Amino acid sequence: MIPASPPRADREVRVRAPGKVNLSLRVGARESDGFHPLATVFQAVSLFEEVVARPSNDLRVTVSGQHADRVPTDMTNLALLAAQLLAAHTGIEAGVHLHLHKAVPVAGGMAGGSADAAAALVACDALWGTGLPREELVELAAQLGSDVPFPLIGHTAIGTGRGHLLAPAMSRGEYHWAFAVREQGLSTARVFGVFDELIAGATGLEPEADRALMQALRAGDPHALGRALHNDLQHAALELAPSLAEPLAVAQDAGALGVLVSGSGPTVAALARSRQHALVIAAAMTAAGVADEVMTAVGPVPGARVIQTTRGSAAVGGTDDSD
Repeated sequence: MIPASPPRADREVRVRAPGKVNLSLRVGARESDGFHPLATVFQAVSLFEEVVARPSNDLRVTVSGQHADRVPTDMTNLALLAAQLLAAHTGIEAGVHLHLHKAVPVAGGMAGGSADAAAALVACDALWGTGLPREELVELAAQLGSDVPFPLIGHTAIGTGRGHLLAPAMSRGEYHWAFAVREQGLSTARVFGVFDELIAGATGLEPEADRALMQALRAGDPHALGRALHNDLQHAALELAPSLAEPLAVAQDAGALGVLVSGSGPTVAALARSRQHALVIAAAMTAAGVADEVMTAVGPVPGARVIQTTRGSAAVGGTDDSD
């Protein structure tokens, strides 16, 4: 429902949305529309973007946190585009000041920008009182990019089409990760370009989600999941950034159950036996100097959610620490 009056100037809405790792990413040959058919399994992990939405006379964004200086603040910013799309879709004539606090690596293959956009949709919907069901927000998210719908849903999901058509995946247990992060990102477009060169002449590719991986998730078996991890874009990412072989090797030597480049890279994701083992892998990567930064996380976690609504000095709700 569209509010009869604008939100109070002292109101703000804080939303948290997760980054992701692709447990499996199968990629088909580029089609005539320029897109690649995908079959992927996403898992949301406990590296979160936080977006605070406040009333404003216009649309604007500010950024803090990891690599904030690398995030655009003009209308190419995906969170601003999300706010603009929601306003147009609902007929709202209102501005918003979005403040993004970054914790997911920028241009790291973990959908940090997509998480910002998903969080912005939820935050603006709450701030403006538009009250759209989550399914409708997911449809809007798909207009913004292939990776944007998943942070709205979170947990574990199968993605088809361009990765934007989602179905929940049955999954038991929790999975512990160590991530090797590089300061210099990789362009998704360049990675797909190299992938196209590597498979030149191949036709009729029909990507399918891995049965062994899905069985491992249903059984809650991290060892089987580690063996089933797969990324068709990994070879292309290594062609563009050969040094990615170093964190892959160090994680394997540290006993990772499985290790792969996350999405289009360059973040390297290593699956551990436990939270303590994830810290051991992270320490090994740090000691070897094969990453600019190392993080640990657990998955799966829920999708974008309001964690606080503030009216003046009063706060409604609070941070949900159950993730």
